[in-house]
This record gives sequence, C-alpha cells and structure tokens, in this order.
Amino acid sequence: MSFDPLFSLIRRYTREPLWKVGLAFVSLMFAVLIWFVGLQDSFSRPSVTPTISMQQQEMALLADQAVPAAIRPLLVGEDPTLALQEALGEIPLSQMNDRQRLLLAGLQSSGAERRELLAASVQSPLLIPLQQALLASTQEGGLSLADREALGSLSGDPLLQQVGCFALGGDRDDCVNPRVASSMALRLVLSVVLPAAALLAGTGLLLRHLWMLLRKSVAPWPPLQALPLSLTDMVLLIACGFVVLGEVIAPAFVAPLSALMTRGMDSPLSKAVTVVIGYGALALPPLLILRQQLRSLQATDRPVDGWLQWRLQPWGSALLKAGRGWLMVMPLVLLTGWLMGLLLGDQGGSNPLLELVLRSKDPLALMLLATTAVLLAPLFEELVFRGALLPVLAKSFGPLWGVVTSALVFGVAHLSVGELPPLFVLGLGLGLLRLSSGRLLPCVLMHALWNGVTFINLLLLGG
Repeated sequence: MSFDPLFSLIRRYTREPLWKVGLAFVSLMFAVLIWFVGLQDSFSRPSVTPTISMQQQEMALLADQAVPAAIRPLLVGEDPTLALQEALGEIPLSQMNDRQRLLLAGLQSSGAERRELLAASVQSPLLIPLQQALLASTQEGGLSLADREALGSLSGDPLLQQVGCFALGGDRDDCVNPRVASSMALRLVLSVVLPAAALLAGTGLLLRHLWMLLRKSVAPWPPLQALPLSLTDMVLLIACGFVVLGEVIAPAFVAPLSALMTRGMDSPLSKAVTVVIGYGALALPPLLILRQQLRSLQATDRPVDGWLQWRLQPWGSALLKAGRGWLMVMPLVLLTGWLMGLLLGDQGGSNPLLELVLRSKDPLALMLLATTAVLLAPLFEELVFRGALLPVLAKSFGPLWGVVTSALVFGVAHLSVGELPPLFVLGLGLGLLRLSSGRLLPCVLMHALWNGVTFINLLLLGG
C-alpha cells in the first residue's frame, strides 16, 4: 500500500515540504497508538477516590468531639463511627492492611467478629501490642497498664489510638485528644465548607454570565492573534514533540539518570524527584520544537504583545479573570465527574501524583510535587495547548471548534479515561478564557489555581 497519493493531496492543500508532511503523518500514527494504549492502561491504574473518601471519614471521626452540634450533620454526618465501620467493611478481608483490620476490629461490638478480624498475624511491630490487647480485653475495669502502653506506641496514628482506646474500655477523657479533635475539625472546615462556598459562588457567577449572554450584554472578545503556523506544525508539536518524544523517548533516556539521582533517598522524596525529572523530560522536546517554530517566523510580523500573547501586565486583571474562570468552571467540572461516576462508576486511572501528595509526609517531597503541579504543569500545558494549539485551530476551524478540539487533546493527553470528561470541561473553560481575555497569562493563573486548590485539599486530607 502506497501513501504517495495521500501525501500529494496533503501537500497540495498545505503547501508543506514532503518530508515535513511525512514526519507529521508518521508522528500522528504513533501518537494515536500511544494514546490508545495509554488510555487502555488507565483502567488498570487504581483510583484515588476511595482513598480520599476514607481519609474524609477518618477525619470526621477524629473531629466529632470538637464539632458543634449545630453543624455536625454538615461536617461529620449523623454517625461517623458507623460510617467508617461500613466503609471498612466494604473492603475484602484479603485486601485489608494491618491498620485497617485493627480499626475495623476496634469498631466491632461483637467479640466473635473482633476475634475473627484479629486472627491473622500482624506484621508491624508497632501494631502487635494493640492486637494482643484487643484479643485479651474484657472491656471491664477501664484501661490496664498494658493497654495504656499498647496505645502509647500509636502516638503517630491518633485515629487508631482513639478507636483502640474505646475498644479497650476507655472513656472520653482517656481516649479523645482535644488538640487532635480541634485540628481535624479545622481541616474539615477548610476541606468541605470553603469548597462548598466556592461552588455556590461559581454557580452564581455562571448563571449570571448565562443571563448576560441571553441579553447579549457580554463584552465582545478581543481579536485573536493566531500564530502564523500550520496544522502540520501543530501535529509536529503535539504528536511528535509532546507524545512520541515527550511521553516515550525522552523518559526512557532520563530513567537511568533519575535512578542514579534517587539512589539512597527515602521513598517519598525519591518518587517526588522522579516526578520532577520525568515532567522535565516530557516538557523539553515540545518546548524545543515550539522554540524552533517561533524562530522560523518573520520577526517583522511579530505582534507587539508577542507571538503567544502573554501580556503580563496588568497583573490585577489577570488574577481577577483567572479567579472568575476558576469559580465558573468548577460547578461544571464537578457535575461532569459526578455524572461519570453515576453512569459508569469509578473508572480508575487517577493521576499517580495525587496518591503521592495524599500519602507523603516529607516536606521536601511535597515542595517538589507542589512545584510540579502548581508551577511547571500550568506553565507548560498552557503554553502548548492554549498558547500555540488553540489559536492555530481557531484560525483554521473557527473559535468554537478550536476551543473544543484543543480541550479534547488536552484531556486525552492526560491518559486517563476516568478523568477525560472532567479534564475536557476544564479545557473548555481554559480555552474560553484564552479567547475572552485575549491573553495567555490568565489561563496559566487559572490552571495553577485549579491545581493549587486540589493540592491543598489533598494536604488537608492526607495530614
């Protein structure tokens, strides 16, 4: 089978050199294959949603004693103890870790069920004393000296300490740490009430904007200054630079360097360093290609505010537009994720970085992960998807299809079927912000705000 007629047809309409068209075509075929395999593999990656839900329920139980009765249903629910017991009970016994088995055993009222859960040996030396104490406990006469020693070794796990204390017959004064309860209550407020307030504000802004659209009172968008690049250039940028070189070839080259640099590091820090190096390897090839593409353009045709329309000034309006965009897109993204879960269930495939943030306690590791998520990712992804790709697509197909297509590529590029619809909606919001503001900076700030709020929420739940 010969592709010469196809290349000739493409060359006739694009007026591109044959080598460029051929390279773009081959890169596109490889990119489609790589993305197809990546999306399929996402089904085998675990979802972080159950972990987040479990963390919220654990925090609710710890915060229960410090939450005023008037807002208990909102923050901790009617019975956080029962809610956690039911959540743990849904995990197959064969998949439970030692901590989960001890938690569920401590929450049981039946001695027979408790003994069944504690029958298997516990591997962690810190948890063995609690297992033995629970097996020997009669829950009469309060806490013995051995019980208190077993609980004292769990100071780093206040929930297991509290649940074990009550299970061994302790009272509220023995088992509840007021400082921990107050801290967990504050975290719940920050992780539940503030996002809920932002959701209400965003819904109000969205409805107001729709009303203004109906009344045709929305200010017209500024003219779009598209890069004088072709669709072939964009295929080379995304398919060749981002996918083939960035997602496959470059990471393979830097893997030995990453392994060498992280040798001897503890697990959280080594994983964080690997993430930073890996993201740098992903970003470098497309950035170099884009740099070369921009250098090939005529300097005399360069707009006053640059090829990519960064327009760094004024900062205040950029921050305001980014904040408004974040608030307005939040209800739509959350609604899309909720509908996905309702119709299709949890498809898995969560970004591994989410689990790293949720589990890590290393400050340096968290700082590196925050740098990647809140600084590097927004800068790189907005530069490629809204700075270069969107304007070229909008020039070729019109603003609407430019926004839709760039958002779809943005969503697929994250290689997760479960996260694709919410990311597509987020990409739509970022694309509309790019066109309505006429600037790239608000998109970077909005993307950073989205990732930053997610990062902080994970820290609140993980701590």
